[in-house]
Amino acid sequence: MGGVTAADLAPILLVLGDEELLATRAVTEAVARARGVDPDVDVREYQTGVLAVGEIAEMLSPSLFGGRRVLVLRSGQDARKDLVAALLAYAKNPDPDVQLVVLHLGGAKGKAFADGLRAAGATVVPAAKLKGHRERVAFVRDEIRRAGGKCTEDAAEALIAAVGTDLRELAAACSQLIADTDGRIGADTVARYYRGRVEVSGFTVADATLVGDVPAALEALRWALHVGVDPVPIADALADGVRTVARVAAAGRGDPYQLAGTLGMPAWKVKSAQQRARGWTPEGLVQAMRAAAECNAAVKGGSDDRAYALERAVFSVAAARQGAR
Repeated sequence: MGGVTAADLAPILLVLGDEELLATRAVTEAVARARGVDPDVDVREYQTGVLAVGEIAEMLSPSLFGGRRVLVLRSGQDARKDLVAALLAYAKNPDPDVQLVVLHLGGAKGKAFADGLRAAGATVVPAAKLKGHRERVAFVRDEIRRAGGKCTEDAAEALIAAVGTDLRELAAACSQLIADTDGRIGADTVARYYRGRVEVSGFTVADATLVGDVPAALEALRWALHVGVDPVPIADALADGVRTVARVAAAGRGDPYQLAGTLGMPAWKVKSAQQRARGWTPEGLVQAMRAAAECNAAVKGGSDDRAYALERAVFSVAAARQGAR
């Protein structure tokens, strides 16, 4: 944090979104930057929903003893109208020695408060949950970059396949890889460190199923369940694999690098799906998508035996590839 001055600290930070890891990180970094200016900065945290106007007025008033303050208001969406009015009035002329950090989930509740802070010039820090696979790949690569390393796209893909989509687990895995390597992370690095987990992931089950290798798919599935892999990501991987093959097959034959931009997926994934698409018919893919959807529904709450639902899906998808009626 060397080189940070008071002028570098935004008087109002609006941390907007419902991803706990990103929101917590935004607060931690804001406090660290403030301490870089004043090691004795006074940091206080409050739950916005239980704050009264009188309390906030006292918190924001100039201190008799001087010094910097960081006021963290959590659950900003729960602020009452009178408190919102007081905070928005303050935001028009904030105290230069106070940094106000407001965490807001970013939904419809309390939207006027978030919009008002933004209009008043608050610095917005996005903290929304990552919804798409591409966003998670970017997150992994950025995590490695933030720690001073480099990460290829296929390495990020492999890490997500091994660890899953939870951001806390991904961040921890990135930190571990940086600590244990020279910082240059490739797919081979991930395979070396996460070989056991990759080998029993849902993608292993999906890959074998999509090429019709039922014995290999069942062996991978049973081992994955035995070592504690959750059935939900296995079902998701199977559904994703079928959808990917269907999309790539519908795009026709072509150069993977050209199709990658059109389909919005990495070239290596297009190439892999092209190989798996051999032997599939459009009718078979429709049957497979139906089987994968039924499996997803069963695994995510409609079945008492999720392992059986997954095994049945393996047989059904493989049969669809072979043209079974």
